Amino acid sequence: MAPPTALPETFVRAVAGLRSVTPRAEIVLEEVGAPQRLAPYAFALSATVLRDDDEVATGRLILLHDPAGHEAWRGTLRLVTYVTADLEVDLAADPLLPGVGWTWLVDALEAHDARYRAAGGTITQTLSTKFGELAGPPAAGDIEIRASWTPIGDDLTPHLEAWCALLASTAGLPPPGVTALSERRPAGAA
Repeated sequence: MAPPTALPETFVRAVAGLRSVTPRAEIVLEEVGAPQRLAPYAFALSATVLRDDDEVATGRLILLHDPAGHEAWRGTLRLVTYVTADLEVDLAADPLLPGVGWTWLVDALEAHDARYRAAGGTITQTLSTKFGELAGPPAAGDIEIRASWTPIGDDLTPHLEAWCALLASTAGLPPPGVTALSERRPAGAA
């Protein structure tokens, strides 16, 4: 049996930063298997965003590390994400939604001082209409955010905090510490 191969220190520190974050209560993180063919070293997290015990968004964040570097990454580390959330039909039909979705990512990175370069991605908005025997509302919408960026440095704590903020924005959660007002007023309320 061959002795275990030591992991590169950069990768170890990057994974430690990702593991160190405790997200807000509505976001449930779980370590999952990472793709093995994209880079010599990989680590992945999945997220489920809950609102009133309903799943309203999901995501995956993958850390890739190639000690030799990668020209397109412009570095040795790369973060790749996929986030999807259900939306109200009128919001999903808004032609400005893709630009807003990209802003959620960039603003989250900047707000958490998660320094990066070589960011790229796609935002997809989808409207679906159900017919026939399919149960459920007649129309539904969703947004998918697929993006990647190269973190500057190997402390990925601010990057995971930013990713959690992206998940919260995509899911329509209010900012931390703010309680959403209910649509219904209690009996006797003005």
